[in-house]
Amino acid sequence: MNVAGVAYRSIWLDEDGWRVCIVDQTRLPYAFVTLRLSSPDEVATAIRLMQVRGAPLIGAAAAYGVALAMRLDPSDRSLVRAIRELAGTRPTAVNLRWALERMRTSLAPLSEGNRKRAAYALAGVLCDEDVEVNRAIGVHGLRLLRDAAGRRTGPLRILTHCNAGWLATVDWGTATAPIYMAHDAGIDVHVWVDETRPRNQGARLTAWELAQHGVPNTVLPDAAAAHLMQRGFVDVVLVGTDRTTAAGDVANKIGTYPLALAAMDNAVPFYVAAPSSSIDWTLEDGLADVPIEERDAREVTHVTGADEEGVERTVRVTPPGTPAANYAFDITPARIVTAIITERGVTPATRAGLAALFPDRREHAPL
Repeated sequence: MNVAGVAYRSIWLDEDGWRVCIVDQTRLPYAFVTLRLSSPDEVATAIRLMQVRGAPLIGAAAAYGVALAMRLDPSDRSLVRAIRELAGTRPTAVNLRWALERMRTSLAPLSEGNRKRAAYALAGVLCDEDVEVNRAIGVHGLRLLRDAAGRRTGPLRILTHCNAGWLATVDWGTATAPIYMAHDAGIDVHVWVDETRPRNQGARLTAWELAQHGVPNTVLPDAAAAHLMQRGFVDVVLVGTDRTTAAGDVANKIGTYPLALAAMDNAVPFYVAAPSSSIDWTLEDGLADVPIEERDAREVTHVTGADEEGVERTVRVTPPGTPAANYAFDITPARIVTAIITERGVTPATRAGLAALFPDRREHAPL
């Protein structure tokens, strides 16, 4: 996608052909900074610190982390160690486990002399596949947005939460792919962007990348979304997912579940953009089975922004010593999801619907 008119992916290989380049998302929107990662430890740190984030991008970054490990040491021990370390960086997003299992399955049978080349090649394939998957989600989602736009006059008002854009994937994004395609097709769209506390990925990342692509958008406090739906100012809610169960329950950034409840109460369609790599076929009940990441309380008690001179600063917003809870995700039950948009089409959020689209689904073996 575009950054100041220049096309970027969110992860790529350096000119040297082996180091892994990423956009440091913790610096956006105040500065566009790219980093070069040289070891699996650096990739793991980037994932933990959310310099790379978003379920599909985490999987792609982890795959390159394995490739870096194979460059340094292609032994069985190194392969096992790298996969174990990378798998432990973020517990909720299933793409991480999916990508690492593909790397392990492909590399384990190979001789040590062939592993480095094969690892880099497979990581590149995973990235290219992600781009195509998100493009296909955009095509299927565009049909829904085109139909919704045809039922009203004025701009189609889409509300989204967190960042499910190209910054969260290799390119296009999941929830944003239909939005970008609608905008490029000349459909008049306007995006309500939830700020998405506590890390403000909506306000910092989604608003930034939409603006870079020229898509009109307005940031709003998370708590205002239900009010907008109640007033009839939202036509569609469109979000991503970090893990969707085989029965259609959706784990996504904290605050998604209240949006789904408000959408249901106000008859607003609630769509989830879910690549198949985010579907966990081993789980049925999202509330009981999906691990919910709890992050550092400092993300709640402190806020980072830029002052009037553009200097980035972090300030405390709670009284000193006040405890804070920081649950990173919540579960939206399948029964209140209007439909799931995948690379193979749109389906009801049901086991039967998902299974019909993916009869060739494979179980995820535990790492």
